[in-house]
Amino acid sequence: MDTFYRSLRSIPFRRGPKRWVGGIAGGISAKFGWDPTLVRIVVLIGFLLPGIGLFTYVVAWVLLPWQDNTIPLERVFPGTQRPL
Repeated sequence: MDTFYRSLRSIPFRRGPKRWVGGIAGGISAKFGWDPTLVRIVVLIGFLLPGIGLFTYVVAWVLLPWQDNTIPLERVFPGTQRPL
């Protein structure tokens, strides 16, 4: 699992500091320099797509690291210690 978590941390994308729910839209807006409100509107419109929008958001919420490199999935399965 350490290799999996390390690969997730190597992705140059973090949940945004300007978060409302999970920080996914804030992370997208911070990464690309877009307005967070517009990204949130697009994400909400994506939820209207049958199954794809909500499923994708939940997967991103579980797998994407926070600003401090912690990963929510790692909290659920804490089998190993992550290096500092």
